[in-house]
Amino acid sequence: MAASVTDASFKEDVLESDVPVLVDFWAPWCGPCRMVAPVVDEISQQYEGRVKVVKLNTDDNPTVATQYGIRSIPTLMIFKGGQRVDMVVGAVPKTTLANTLEKYL
Repeated sequence: MAASVTDASFKEDVLESDVPVLVDFWAPWCGPCRMVAPVVDEISQQYEGRVKVVKLNTDDNPTVATQYGIRSIPTLMIFKGGQRVDMVVGAVPKTTLANTLEKYL
C-alpha cells in the first residue's frame, strides 16, 4: 500500500529519498484516480525496496500540487535525486507505468 505524503513531508519523503519515488497525485472525488489506485499498489509491491511509492491528495496539499503544475489528475510523477524526471498523466495500464519506471532504476 502506498504511503501518504503531505505538503509538510514532501521534501523529506520524496525529494530527499535515496531511491526513485513514484508520486501519485490524486483526490477522493476523482474516478480515474480510483481506477489507477490498484495499479499503483501493484507497482508498489513489485518494486518494493527499489522504488518508493507515495500518494499525495491534491485537495489537502495544494502547495506541492501547484508547485509541480498539476492540472489534471491522476498524475504520476517520478522523482530521482530530488528532481522530477518523468510523469504520466491519466489512468494508464500497469505495463506503461512499469516501463516508465524501469528507465530510472
